[in-house]
Amino acid sequence: MHSMTAMDTAARPGDTEFDRGTAVTEHPAEPGVYRTELDGGWRIGGGINGGLLLATAARALSRELRSGSGHPDPYSISAYYLSASTPGPATLHTEVVRRGRSVSTGQVSLIQQRPDGTRAERLRALATYGDLDALPEDVRTSATPPELPPPDQCIGADQAPPDFLAQADLLHRLDLRLDPACVGWALGVPSGSGTIRGWLRLADGRDPDPLMLLLAADSLPPVTFDLGLFGWTPTLELTVHVRAKPAPGWLLVSHTTRNLAGGYLEEDAEVWDSTGRLVAQSRQLAAAPRP
Repeated sequence: MHSMTAMDTAARPGDTEFDRGTAVTEHPAEPGVYRTELDGGWRIGGGINGGLLLATAARALSRELRSGSGHPDPYSISAYYLSASTPGPATLHTEVVRRGRSVSTGQVSLIQQRPDGTRAERLRALATYGDLDALPEDVRTSATPPELPPPDQCIGADQAPPDFLAQADLLHRLDLRLDPACVGWALGVPSGSGTIRGWLRLADGRDPDPLMLLLAADSLPPVTFDLGLFGWTPTLELTVHVRAKPAPGWLLVSHTTRNLAGGYLEEDAEVWDSTGRLVAQSRQLAAAPRP
């Protein structure tokens, strides 16, 4: 694997596009309730990207579980996507299920108001939180990162099919470089293996952190493209395990599927940091594109 360092002009967490896109503010009159504004610039297909929604929900839970528990980092978070989100205001309703010594558990729902005034729950998640800095440095793994060319020899997302780019504002916020071996679908010759992998960083140079890993797990084009199926692939459920804080620099992300059946598929993701460490793993269930 090619070890990459952060850009010299890397933006730090704070006032960056990702931080603004996942920002939450506590409701002044309702404890445990947070407000957010879903930015259409993170749109993909028919709604806001599922990884961005998950990171936003996780930020609200982090605010709740950091205070009193000292558990700011998601270890494992599972979200069910109940309806397509739209750009605009939303509220996040959190609940602390359990505060423990090593880990705490919480749940969060993301809710928007429909034009007719009724409430629509977009996402509901259950998560275990802890402190990644407190974990022992004991790594025993047989996992190895995939081999692919360095970022400057990979294919930029701006070369994706125009029809896909037209419904993927998200890609303007990302610097995504796909492995040339996995982009045959863009030329009309998908491999059929169900694999897409590439290098990822945020376009403004912000270094990755645990919340950004939740976005990374859902950031590549759907693996259905490599099966010759194009169109929106809505996520029904997404679980992400965060294994460590990522080092600065590029992330290497690999998405695969082994079983598309009955119109649904699983999509497994691995996220590696610039040191070659596996920092996040995920699995989601998604609906295949309709003809």
